[in-house]
Amino acid sequence: MPLPPEYLRQITREEMNALPIRRYEGEVHLLESPQALERAAADILREAVVGFDTETRPAFRKGESHLPSLAQVATGRAVYLFPLQRVDCSGVLGALLGAPHVVAAGVALADDLRQLRQLFEFEVAAALDLGQVARRHGLKQTGLRNLTGIFLGTRIPKGTKTTNWAVPRLSPQQVTYAATDAWACRELYLRFQGLGLL
Repeated sequence: MPLPPEYLRQITREEMNALPIRRYEGEVHLLESPQALERAAADILREAVVGFDTETRPAFRKGESHLPSLAQVATGRAVYLFPLQRVDCSGVLGALLGAPHVVAAGVALADDLRQLRQLFEFEVAAALDLGQVARRHGLKQTGLRNLTGIFLGTRIPKGTKTTNWAVPRLSPQQVTYAATDAWACRELYLRFQGLGLL
């Protein structure tokens, strides 16, 4: 199905800056105990689609790289933040990614999954890269922020992207930023589904 004409093929910086800023305002759970992981798993595995993203501490020197510090999963009810360096989240995340009835929707998903595999082994049953869907329909700008601007008509602030995600206590700004990215992925999937783009 072709992309409806009202969705711009490109969005300029000026058009993006004119959009209203939107952040996720729902429940966010930072999972730091086995009980919290269990509750999150129960909610996540009830879903048909979740938004999925990871955050990695930025590397500023040539040849330097870091493992993912955080994984974010958005359901229809909440966003769950998995502190990968501090808690063993492999059971819950492995179950989610291996569940054929739950689509994990994200942007540049192959990169996230490749990095996660450096932490633990898992099979992927139903992952969907929203950027690839957008490319198939002729879009050139396929990053999360551009897709959110084009399809949801809102702007996600970028400010916290390059902070240290490996810190023992995330700031409220980091929590909101991380939750917003996963939430936006789920919202984009639902919009693509509504437009018949999947």
